Amino acid sequence: MAIVVEHEKRRAEILEKALDVFTEEGYEDATFQKIADRCGITRTTLYLYFKNKREIFVWSIKQLTTGVEQTLLAVMESGSETYARRLETFMHLIIDRCTENRRLFNVVLTYLLSAQKSGKDPESRVKRRTIRLRHLLSRLLIAGKEAGEFADFNVKDANELLYGLIESTIYRIAILDRSDAEEMKDAVSLVIRGLVVPGR
Repeated sequence: MAIVVEHEKRRAEILEKALDVFTEEGYEDATFQKIADRCGITRTTLYLYFKNKREIFVWSIKQLTTGVEQTLLAVMESGSETYARRLETFMHLIIDRCTENRRLFNVVLTYLLSAQKSGKDPESRVKRRTIRLRHLLSRLLIAGKEAGEFADFNVKDANELLYGLIESTIYRIAILDRSDAEEMKDAVSLVIRGLVVPGR
């Protein structure tokens, strides 16, 4: 059992350091050797954990999104806050994480453009990585409606609107190279106030 735990711990460490390499070098210029060097191991050892650079990249992104999801779950389960406040905190945390990882989004963009050029569907790749996030968002919206705090609205449409604000934030960060996300937080707060039943 200790060997499995140690293997998973080493794997997580590799993913964290690999994410730094991808962020610094970009997807195309990051190599298996550079990742091995950053981890202080040989390429042969790295092959014990991952079969190629793409697998490392995908798992690095997964590790990042899993961490975000755990934080968001804690926000959702905070019983002391109103649903509107939880939703606002939820969205602001996502925007903050996007801002903190803005260099990574440039790498992701390059990766998705490369996938598109090779005939792969970048939208399906993004959906696979964000489906749980969207599900958590819907759960929070539904809970707020069931508690009578949110007005009657189509949850799918509200999810699309809020998720669109997240995509807009990523666009501003990755394409427009804007590091201040306060305007997006204000926009999110405005949308959330519109969901709340008047007088609540």
